Order: sequence, then C-alpha cells, then structure tokens
Amino acid sequence: MSRAEEFIDRQFKERNRRQSQLAARNTFLQRFTKRAFDMLGSFFGLLFLSPYFLYIAFRIKRDSPGPVFYHGPRIGYKGKTFKIYKFRTMYEHPDSYAGPRLTGNGDQRITPFGSFLRDSKVNELPNLINVFRGEMSFVGPRPEDPEIIAQWPDELREEILSVRPGMTSPASITYRNEEEMISSLNVMDEYLRKVMPEKLRLDQLYVHHHTFLGDLDVIFATLTMLLPGMRKKQVAESVLFQGPLTSFVRKNVTWFLADTFVALIAIILSVLIWRIQSPLNLGIWRVLANSVVLAAGLAIFNNLFGLKQISWRYASPLYAIVLGLSTSLSILLYSLVSYLQPALFMPVGLRIDFGIFAFVGFVLVRYRVRLVTGLATRWTRWRSQRSMIGERVLIIGAGDAGQLAIWLLEKSAMANAFSIVGIVDDDFRKGDQYIAGYKVLGTTSDIPAIVQQHNIGLILFAISRLSEKDRQRILDKCHDLPARILMITDLLQLIRNYFGRQAKEVTNE
Repeated sequence: MSRAEEFIDRQFKERNRRQSQLAARNTFLQRFTKRAFDMLGSFFGLLFLSPYFLYIAFRIKRDSPGPVFYHGPRIGYKGKTFKIYKFRTMYEHPDSYAGPRLTGNGDQRITPFGSFLRDSKVNELPNLINVFRGEMSFVGPRPEDPEIIAQWPDELREEILSVRPGMTSPASITYRNEEEMISSLNVMDEYLRKVMPEKLRLDQLYVHHHTFLGDLDVIFATLTMLLPGMRKKQVAESVLFQGPLTSFVRKNVTWFLADTFVALIAIILSVLIWRIQSPLNLGIWRVLANSVVLAAGLAIFNNLFGLKQISWRYASPLYAIVLGLSTSLSILLYSLVSYLQPALFMPVGLRIDFGIFAFVGFVLVRYRVRLVTGLATRWTRWRSQRSMIGERVLIIGAGDAGQLAIWLLEKSAMANAFSIVGIVDDDFRKGDQYIAGYKVLGTTSDIPAIVQQHNIGLILFAISRLSEKDRQRILDKCHDLPARILMITDLLQLIRNYFGRQAKEVTNE
C-alpha cells in the first residue's frame, strides 16, 4: 500500500469514527425527544378522546355485530411483530379475513359506518394505544402487514424498519386516497406495482431526513388534509420534508437568535469602549432591549432584500454589501424607535459604533464556513509544504487545468493524503511566482531535477492547450521517472467540449 493509500484509509476511518460519534449523540437526543412527545401526546390524546371513542364504539356496535376494535399483525421497529389497534370497519364474516390484506375502491367487506371511518381516518385513532405502548410513533413509516413487507426489497427492509412506524408519514399524506387509486379486483397486484415503490421511496427519504420539527410539520399537514375541501389537494414533497415550521425556524428563529447574540456582543464592546472615555451606564435591560430591536430590524430588512433565501455557505462576497445596507437601515429603524421610546436611547456616536461592530459580527456569522474553510486551507498548505505529509505532488501547468487540479486535491475527502510541492510552467513570466498559493518551481525541462529533489510520487499533467509535439516532449520527460502520471487535462477538455456544443446549439436557435 502506497503512502497516499495509507493516508486515505486512515483519513476515512477517522472521519467515519467522528461521524459515528456525532450521529450517535444526535440520534439519542432525537429519539428521547420523539419518545417523550409520543408518550405525552398519546396519553392526553387518549384521555381527551375517550368520550368520542365511546360514541364511535356505540355506532360500530349498532352498525354491525362484532368487536369494536380490529387487531391485526404488523411489523414494527427492528422487525418486531405487534398487534395494531384500529376501529373495526368490516363485517365480522369469514370472507373479511379470507380476502386480500388491502382494501380497494368498492370493497364489499366494508360496513356503511366503516366507510365513513376510513374516509375520515377516524379508524386510525386507536393507534394512540400503540403509540403509548412504544410500538408506534406519531410520525414514521406506516406499519405494514407481514405479507406486504415480505415483498419489500431486502436492502430497504432493514433501513425502513430502523425507526418506529407511525400514525402518519409523508407517504401516508401523499397516498391518503390510496383506496380510491386501487381497484378491488386486483388489489395486491396494483398496490405492489403502482403504490408500494413510491411509498418506499418516501419512507426512505423520511428515515434519512426526519427531525422533531419535521415531525411536527407532518402532523400539521395531516390535520390540514382532514379538513373539508383539502383531501383532493396535492402536497409537494418539499412541504412534506421541509414544512412551514421547520422552514420558519431555520430561516427566521435561528437567525434572529444568532443576530440577537451578535448585537449583544456588539453593544457590549461599544459600551466598554465608550466607558474608557467617559462615564456611561445603560443598564443590562437596556442593552438587551437594544440588541433585540436591532436583530428584529435586521430580520425585517433581510426579508425585504431576499437574504433569507441565501445559502451563506456558497454566497458571493457581494452579498456582504447588501447585508451592510440592511444593517444600516436597521440602525436607522432602531434610531427612530429609540426617539419614540426614550428608554432605548443611546448617543449617536455609540449608535454608530454599535452598527459597525454589529455589521462585522453579522458578516462573520454568515460567512463563518467560508472563513474557516479558507483558514484551514491555508493552514493545510503551510503545514503540508513544511512537513510534506502524504503523497508529494507536482503539477504541470499553471493555467485553468492546473488550478482545477489544485481545487480537486484540496477540496476532496482525500486532501490530507496529498501534499502539493509546487507547479512547473513554460511561461517564463510565471517563474518564482505563487499560483493559487503554490510556487512555480521552474519549467518543464526542470521536471526530472524537481522530482528527484522533492521525492515526487505523483505528477498531474494539467496543460490543456498544447501542441501534440510539446505534449509528447513533456511526457517523454516524465516517462522514466519514479513518479506516476495522471492526466487532468482530459477532464477539462471534456467540460470545454460540452459547453462548446451547448453554445453552438443556442447560437443556431
């Protein structure tokens, strides 16, 4: 195993170990919160709905002879079988048990009152008993009959059964009119062919992305779909997995709290600086109130300027100018409020310092990932250039392809397995300059000496625009060297050819 392969293997193992630890902590907290909510919600639900349950039981008994509840086998968490509680909706005949496990449109086994219970989803309310007992949750993939689960692909069965089944889910909202979509003549065949693959896909998405706030969104969407006139409406997947509550908290509440904290730090710094020059005592409550007012103003103007929709991890630095405008307007709004409410008043100079510190803090918070990544990249370069950890790399070409090669090495998960020694380029004007943070060590004629001097293990050929004669000359220089050669130019040429074809098609149109 080469040094690069050893570093790659070590880095992946370390990253997987950290991710596993973080996932375990998050999973425990999430499961604890979810289970606590399930127990409290199901307890009070059963308590307040018990009079309604008695009324439903009376109607079921009057509609047809038989038990009030249906107890059917279902597969639950980690493949355990349990008995699900539902209000009985079928006639208590042998044919009801001998028929297919699913019901379709016009199923003759369903009683008149049972049809109402199914349409209104009231028949599912006794699931609260299963939720309280820990066999189900409020939100999760709907529990299925063992015969249906036997039809699931093996790779999905364990994954979907890794969470508790639920009373509702994104899939059950999407297919809330499932019975109307399936003919009673070929129930199982149509379900397995039309419905099951899509429900499994939605259940898989839920398992991957479920959160407590997301569960609350699903519950809200489920209740909304029960309202008259809403059952026929389609719900977008983005709403099911990123509902209004989750979206509001992520875009507004989280940023409001962060901005309030930043504003609090800004006003504390401003007050400390002013107190050095002259006595000043605002009081803790005035400081907190000023921070909240500024953060509220920033939230208003950020919404007006569309900054709530910005993914700051990938945002252009130009958005900092818009953020500065939003901060300035927030300070003006704050000034207006302070004149109307003297308890918030601060001197003009202090207000300006407050705004400057707050703006710097707002920028740092939003661009924190970019800043940390940039510092980490420079630290990695500095460290690798001195310690030369990992496979030593020489890049041929300081142009677009060369910078693409540097980006690929620095941004990949295997970045720590490589150390870029430098670049060679035949443009004499680039000699001894730094390109993308790496020094141009010489021209292509110096490659053998550089490889020997720096113990190069990998050469990345990254000159895209080159005659075949010069290309072959450089490759001949590298042919007998102990380093491996990787052609990065083929990738760049493929990208250029693609966009070239697209441009021609647009021009022809």
